Amino acid sequence: MFLNPYEVEEANISKRQLKLLNALQLKKFRKQHQSFIVEGEKSVVETLKSTYQIQEVFCTPYFADKYASLLTKIPDTWIVPENDLKKASYFQTNNSSLAVVTLPSQTAPPTLKTNEYALVLDGIQDPGNLGTIIRIADWYSIEQILCSTDTVDLYNPKVIAACMGSFLRVNTYYLDLNTHFTDSQVPLYGAFLDGHNLHEWSFPKRSGYIVLGNESKGIREGLHSIIAEKITIPRFGQAESLNVAMATAVICDHVKRSIS
Repeated sequence: MFLNPYEVEEANISKRQLKLLNALQLKKFRKQHQSFIVEGEKSVVETLKSTYQIQEVFCTPYFADKYASLLTKIPDTWIVPENDLKKASYFQTNNSSLAVVTLPSQTAPPTLKTNEYALVLDGIQDPGNLGTIIRIADWYSIEQILCSTDTVDLYNPKVIAACMGSFLRVNTYYLDLNTHFTDSQVPLYGAFLDGHNLHEWSFPKRSGYIVLGNESKGIREGLHSIIAEKITIPRFGQAESLNVAMATAVICDHVKRSIS
């Protein structure tokens, strides 16, 4: 039964709806239904305010009352018990809302603007890392992330949760990196263990790409030949390596210091 968002009466999520919501946790079903899920009050509200097409919202009476004006534009808003919402959610802590959102069309990344840097991710596998990297990019006003085709799916529930709504502002693209950067006129700077010490080197005040590699294997050899400069974060202790998201934050901060 469709419920008006202004009503406080609850209705259970149907078995059909629950089956679909659970299925969208997997990439093959997200692709099949061309939909993904956003969970939690903050992320759902930001998505409601964005240009993304929202198909359905499942929420508690509290959420429906608090955000009634935003929900009026949603064709299907379902007010459900909190326990039902948790059954449909990837995270058991979700006690406010869940939105089913249409996957946007994949487009080609635009040409970088003057003095603009973008991130390039080669084979990042951990959803938490990707989500955190997107959030870091948003913090440092980096608008583009180019991902290898085997990088974890942007619309994985863990990625969406970790980026805390930043996916709405950072454009993420999936493509064959070797093909895309063949004969690139814009330099690539790769994060390695044996590159230029960031404390003694600055990014040029021009456009560029920062390449970060897989959590355990680093940047694949196929990309080495097209990387103009290797960079490294100097190590002072005994840790073998930095988490890729942590390394991204350090490098992005250095980029902004260099070109500001």
